[in-house]
Amino acid sequence: MLALSNGKNVGIHHYQLFIIKQKMKKLSTEPNYSISTAARLLGISVHTIRMYEKEALIIPFKSPGNQRRYSDMDLERIRCIRRAINEDKVGIEGIRRMLALIPCWAIINCTEKDRQNCDAFSNYMKPCWTYKHKNNLCHERDCFECEVYQSFGDCGSIKEKLIELIKPVITKSK
Repeated sequence: MLALSNGKNVGIHHYQLFIIKQKMKKLSTEPNYSISTAARLLGISVHTIRMYEKEALIIPFKSPGNQRRYSDMDLERIRCIRRAINEDKVGIEGIRRMLALIPCWAIINCTEKDRQNCDAFSNYMKPCWTYKHKNNLCHERDCFECEVYQSFGDCGSIKEKLIELIKPVITKSK
């Protein structure tokens, strides 16, 4: 058991999630880095970053000149992807499928009608930000700015968000 700054004792896994969450609060979402600078900072190739974009794992900010720009949060998202691939041995398809399971409709409070008109609600092949949304709440939204995409910038945040979303369900069933 380890003690957090608030005096609460937790196991090592919860401590690691706590540390990641604290770091995420400090990460900038300002798109300051070009793709070549981001690649250099991450120790990967520009091609790898473009592949992650093509595979719908990241959404780069596009400048008025249509150049990709990356923030510290984007770099952390890519580090998480790299850890999943290299340490956890999860393939790109597996990562994409996990991201597809994020219940976006619950996060942004879609109506029943919005869900009926949403491919992301009925399909578990790719993340919601990859669809061309028509006739629903997301039609006018910029996926890069959406809470669903922005909420999952690090490895621990997906699990934390899912726990947050199902907590009311767990509480009701007790």
